[in-house]
Amino acid sequence: MAIHLREFREPDYETVIAVWRACGLTVKPSDTLPELRKLVDRNPGLFLVAEDGGEIDGTVIGAWDGRRAWVYHLAVRPDAQRRGTARLLMDEVERRLRAVGATKLNLLVESANAGVADFYGKLGFAPDDLLFMAKQL
Repeated sequence: MAIHLREFREPDYETVIAVWRACGLTVKPSDTLPELRKLVDRNPGLFLVAEDGGEIDGTVIGAWDGRRAWVYHLAVRPDAQRRGTARLLMDEVERRLRAVGATKLNLLVESANAGVADFYGKLGFAPDDLLFMAKQL
């Protein structure tokens, strides 16, 4: 089958969450459907899913605040990995972010998922000397 990329739709939500969990991503309060609706409204066309044979195999979320671009939740189901899906998703979200004016793309890798750093390195990403801090509101 051929991999087809398309925009996320609300009926995809449960399947997308299952993909994230299967990949070991931490599903956080910001990943509820109401929160993702806000993200999609602010960043139209930047939450993508990859389908193969009508089944969702992968996801990526792009976000643009007018100054910085971010990538979140790149994930490909373990049984669908090593087919180029992650690369297709990253290439497309990067293309779309460039189209809205982004000149720098940021992403965070959870320490438990550090094994993906080599993949991102092959795409041109490099570690940045930052101290990441967060506060729950």
